[in-house]
Amino acid sequence: MRRRVVIWSATSALVAAALVVPGASADPAPAATSTLTKSVSGVPTPADHGATATWVVEYDNNGTGVGSATVTDAVGPGQSYVTGSLDVPPGWTPSWSTDGSTFQTAEPGSGVVAVRAQNPVAAPGGTSLSGLLTPPVQASTTATGGDGFTPLLHRTPTGALQAWNIYHHAAPATPKVVCSDLATGQPCAGGPWPKPLNTAPGPLGSGATGDIGSPMTQQYFRDPAAPSQVLYTAVTASSVGVGCLDLAAAANCGYWPLVGAGGSPSGVYNLAGFVEVGGNLYGVASTGTVLCWTVATRTACPGQPYAPIVPPSGDTPSSLYFYGALTVVAGKVFASSSRPNTGSQAAIGCFDPATATACAGWASPRPIGPVGNYTYNAYTAYSTSGAQVGACSTTSGSSPGVTTCYALDGSALPAPSPLAALPAGVIAFNPEVVTDANGHVRSYVAIWGGPYAGAAVCHDWTTASACAGVPNPITHPTVNGGVTRDYGYTYDVPTGCMIGLGDAGVLFSMDPLTGSSPCVRSGGRVSLTPGDFYCDGGAGHVQGYGSARLVGVTPGNVDFGASRVTVVDQDGATVATPGFAPDGSVDLSGVSPTAHPTISVTTTLVLTSGADFGGGNQPRLVVDFTGDPPQVCFRTTISADCAVADVANTATGTDTTGSFTSNTVTVPVAPGPACRPVVTVDKEICASKTASHCGPGGSGPWAKKAPVGTLGLLNATAYWRITVTNQGPVAITDARVVDYEEPACEAAAGTFTLQPGETKRFYCSTYALLTLFPLTNQAKAGYVPRNSPAGTPPSYSAWSSATACSLLCVLG
Repeated sequence: MRRRVVIWSATSALVAAALVVPGASADPAPAATSTLTKSVSGVPTPADHGATATWVVEYDNNGTGVGSATVTDAVGPGQSYVTGSLDVPPGWTPSWSTDGSTFQTAEPGSGVVAVRAQNPVAAPGGTSLSGLLTPPVQASTTATGGDGFTPLLHRTPTGALQAWNIYHHAAPATPKVVCSDLATGQPCAGGPWPKPLNTAPGPLGSGATGDIGSPMTQQYFRDPAAPSQVLYTAVTASSVGVGCLDLAAAANCGYWPLVGAGGSPSGVYNLAGFVEVGGNLYGVASTGTVLCWTVATRTACPGQPYAPIVPPSGDTPSSLYFYGALTVVAGKVFASSSRPNTGSQAAIGCFDPATATACAGWASPRPIGPVGNYTYNAYTAYSTSGAQVGACSTTSGSSPGVTTCYALDGSALPAPSPLAALPAGVIAFNPEVVTDANGHVRSYVAIWGGPYAGAAVCHDWTTASACAGVPNPITHPTVNGGVTRDYGYTYDVPTGCMIGLGDAGVLFSMDPLTGSSPCVRSGGRVSLTPGDFYCDGGAGHVQGYGSARLVGVTPGNVDFGASRVTVVDQDGATVATPGFAPDGSVDLSGVSPTAHPTISVTTTLVLTSGADFGGGNQPRLVVDFTGDPPQVCFRTTISADCAVADVANTATGTDTTGSFTSNTVTVPVAPGPACRPVVTVDKEICASKTASHCGPGGSGPWAKKAPVGTLGLLNATAYWRITVTNQGPVAITDARVVDYEEPACEAAAGTFTLQPGETKRFYCSTYALLTLFPLTNQAKAGYVPRNSPAGTPPSYSAWSSATACSLLCVLG
């Protein structure tokens, strides 16, 4: 095995100079152009008609820097491309052609005559993938165009960080989903934004064309099987249910109703939730009934909706909004509910998914806050050891806000001290829960109203006190003049920053450990599966993991002591937490690719300066491994046409070293049962009395029986003509004439080949003494069908004979 690297990811848009690790010498000048090595697998030699061959080309990059590389492979004659079979390494883009010259990135349903793999940033060195390091979120606030709720973060394949949000309590037709690029502070490409949400799957549309409305307090779920898909609470004209938004595709991905809309005097007009337990999503309709939907099957749970666990909220056409939220505590679902301006008391209830009924000890919901207060939240309470022990809700109203907490058994719990009593008019929302580097569980509760134009309240459950190191509450004076009216935050693991959003309609970042905005941090995440670089099914290609390194980052602009690297494997288990070297590299050679065939490397960088970001510079995290050159593979079906005697394949390529061509691999094709030769032999004797008429090309006549006396007249010599014809669809090789009576006939034919439909004639003679008896001679042909496996025994035609008559022919 070789230790060349051959390919970087298409996300590795690096200048050549940035590839040199500090302290390392530059690569030497190339000794030659890059190479392609072609091989084939999946078929024996020779192959059968109709068999499927896997063509493999290995690309070995001999360049010295980053540059575009292209590998093109034409489908050779006598074979057809197998749809869906093109396999390219990570970071390479596949394309297909139906005319051999024009390529497209969407695979045609048929007619493919050539395939291609392209990488705009192929490079020598260790086989690697890279991702963009997230720049500090723009210091200037990013307007979303409306009061979206909690941000939904999404990283593109290139590592760019997007923040999506859905405006809350918006009518179905209203455009309500917005995407913002946090690196630039500008709307994402593909605008104009906002866009509507629809029940029908497909790309997001435009204008007031939606048919899905949004609830008051949105809670989302990211599908682990499709992390770019967000499942959200949705309201339509006829039902409430589960909507699906695909952030990667910027598309609607479905809607599933759970319960019909309407009803009086208390009906379904809205809902709260969702939260997930055991693969099911649970929500609460405006009537207080519990809704349930199974993520894996995209179907409603049997028996749902279940009995109410809280009083109704927003259950009439004149009061549409559900005031409350959900949280999960040790596998139990807690929900809060309130009805503002009705003089009623807010309440919290508990649902047990194991029994599909109210939790033990929770036959009736518990009151929260004083009469007349209302709530937007329900959140989990933790013990000082980090265990989930109960649920809390912080109410709001004209009187001071009160936080009420209950344990799983319904008994009272002490309220978090920073939230025990908030000033009148302050409203609070569900917190973002973060475990900091010291293992402390922190809840950051978004608030606004009363004396606050927007702030976060932080409670440290581990110390049972307000969070250390941050003011309480945490205001944001550098963001929009301090006017943020916070709704919620989303913690970005790679950077360690929180992205906030609120009623003011502006995105902002906050450092959760200092409370400052903007959050001057960066980070990146790269998932690497070395086995994905190979497609021939062989073993031993991967030798080991190499390193992770920062490229395009000035080491002096990073506090490496405060920064972190975490390596997790395919099961989500942490396998290493290595530290940074002074040059920004991290040694990964101690991680076994056998035990951990996939790793995800996450860096959280505490910056002392954000100067490396911007001005066209795109710092990256690069993760590499050592192993054989990567491969491009595709499959073809060998034609069943018997005329196809072999198939071949040759690949071509270009990169920074020039143009190059692979070796040609040719596979012979063995004839199957429908492609057997049909060989006939016709043995004749010359019936002429003139010897010159009986040689090669002689006029004869030729007959199966010579006239009486012919032998005597010709000096006792019989002249034979043997005609061998291949009437079958495939050629024969190593053919010979078998003639036991006359070796001269075998010698005259020797060994020969016959193509389909071809005839060959051989001439020989027998010197015969005058005899009274007839002289009969017979012959047949032995042959092997072309491309038969080595050692295949010959096949034989039927015998054919001719007779030279004597006097006894007449007497007989």
